[in-house]
Amino acid sequence: MICEIRVRGVLDPQWSSWFDGLRVEEAGRGETVIVGPVVDQAALHGLLTRVRDLGLPLLAVRVIEDRAG
Repeated sequence: MICEIRVRGVLDPQWSSWFDGLRVEEAGRGETVIVGPVVDQAALHGLLTRVRDLGLPLLAVRVIEDRAG
């Protein structure tokens, strides 16, 4: 599945490796979007744990494309 995680705070694109190679983009208004393929729900929970560990407020999680369906 392709997921988009939106957080409050600005991360440099170099954080991509921390988020398993997902694209990290500044979204304006002091927000960052982390987007890319996620293998399964367990991997998604792992990414959300990393967001938590950085202390970034989570704004939204959205499945852009569900390849399973």
